[in-house]
Amino acid sequence: MLFSSTLSTVGLFAAGAAAHGAVTSYVIGGKTYPGYQGFSPGNSKNVIQRQWPDYNPITSCTAAKLRCNGGTSATESATVAPGDSVSAVWSQWTHSQGPVIVWMYKCSGAFSSCDGSGSGWFKIDEGGFHGDGVKVFLDSEVSAGWDIAKLVGGNKQWTSKIPAGLAPGNYLIRHELIALHQANAPQFYPECAQVQVTGSGTAQPDASYKAAIPGYCKDTDSNIKFNINNHALPQTYVVPGPPVYKGGAKKVRDFSA
Repeated sequence: MLFSSTLSTVGLFAAGAAAHGAVTSYVIGGKTYPGYQGFSPGNSKNVIQRQWPDYNPITSCTAAKLRCNGGTSATESATVAPGDSVSAVWSQWTHSQGPVIVWMYKCSGAFSSCDGSGSGWFKIDEGGFHGDGVKVFLDSEVSAGWDIAKLVGGNKQWTSKIPAGLAPGNYLIRHELIALHQANAPQFYPECAQVQVTGSGTAQPDASYKAAIPGYCKDTDSNIKFNINNHALPQTYVVPGPPVYKGGAKKVRDFSA
């Protein structure tokens, strides 16, 4: 009886964890890279993704795990050129409300000494809300509203481009989903991978594009903690963080992803 109960508990834990999901593979410059398998780490020792400890949601803007879901190391890296596509793939995703944000961070040296600290993170892509507040509200579960809903009903893949002319070097790339399906209870799901940007570009975002993680948001921000079911609120949403950096000097806030 105890054995059966233990198996049931493990099964429920695995089912609950799987309902959250994480990036399970990447397609970078046309090449597929496996992600980290959190529940069978022995099968994914040599991957480009920083190894995270669990699927559990992060619930605060100040949590130390917010940076890379607690992931601190990876043994491999992917090679990518400015202008190349980077796709993150989730094997499973459930929640239809919230933004998608893709960040990068330039390491000053080797990946082994790169912890993502300081205000060096910049956004290369984001997806937000496009509803009209008449038929499609902030709590609607359709892809005509939140871009994240495309991960639920589509191929569970989000594709971005490395900024044009980006200076070469070692970078962390961070894919973040912020699930807002519960009123006043945001959930953050980030993962980081290691990429080597090639080429002879010189473009780098200035300070106006950069932020620290944690630090780019506050728990009291109106786009982090709010009652998503209150249709009396303005049915608009601004993705948290600085503007999206596309390469060069012009600021762009892109809502078309």
